Amino acid sequence: MLRSLRMVTLCVPDIVAAVRAYVDWLGYQVRSEGTVSEGLAALWEAPLAAGSRTASLCSPASPETALRLIERPPTPGYAALMTYGWNANEILAEDPVALAARFAAGGSPFRVIGPPEALASNPAIIAMQATGPAGELNYFTRLPPGGGTFVKTPARCAVDRTFIVVLGGPSMSAMQTFYRDQMGLAVTPAYDSPVGVLQDAHGLPRDNTTPIALAPLPPSYAIELDQYPSSAVPRPRRRGDLPPGIAMVTFVADLTAAPHEGQALPWRVAPAPCDEPPYDGRWVGLLRGAAQEWLEIIAER
Repeated sequence: MLRSLRMVTLCVPDIVAAVRAYVDWLGYQVRSEGTVSEGLAALWEAPLAAGSRTASLCSPASPETALRLIERPPTPGYAALMTYGWNANEILAEDPVALAARFAAGGSPFRVIGPPEALASNPAIIAMQATGPAGELNYFTRLPPGGGTFVKTPARCAVDRTFIVVLGGPSMSAMQTFYRDQMGLAVTPAYDSPVGVLQDAHGLPRDNTTPIALAPLPPSYAIELDQYPSSAVPRPRRRGDLPPGIAMVTFVADLTAAPHEGQALPWRVAPAPCDEPPYDGRWVGLLRGAAQEWLEIIAER
């Protein structure tokens, strides 16, 4: 069913500061600016978001994949890595080591919390983690020229597009079942791996491991599934508002591909035509996943 990733929506308390951070420090370009309409807020079942300032940004090399910022007040009790749902945005970068040094030189709204390291499973892949101006967690990852095992498209500029979104939930089997049986993806078996930033956030020892699986959307994207520790909690959300942090991820999907018999899709809002950009008349709906994450679904043309 899912075909590709098109947009990551991030709630920020100060949209001017957030836009400046992504433009000045990552080289992103502003694609559009405006306010959230009542119609779009209704689509999200988030009437409090109507009228909020919003901006869509993208890497100059990848205009097809956007970061959508929406200005919303902070939600008490929310912090990245501590709650279920979308927790990290993994972005292609040509040189994470140089990027980390630039962040550390002073004045940066991005704070490195996981220094650049080669992956144990593939030393040609180097990744680092940094929080952004709204406390959001970004991974910056270098793929080798031939790509990785599942994602075959390396960065085409210094800081390129989202290529993986990281989902944290209480049950690995529930997340695997949802993305395999209802979203139509070939989900990998889970494997145990240390995740330093997650262990640090939850006060766990460095030899602790996290069950991880991948749901690839080849050749350019993937969803990472992380089974979070028992100290994680459901994400707090004001009634009638968007979830804080990474509020939702937008995917293009084949809506004619039915799930397995007896497994109706868990629509929060059933698909309907939407004339607003970036949907431009296509059908759009909102799903809730196994970790209570929100998936905005755009129908293939």
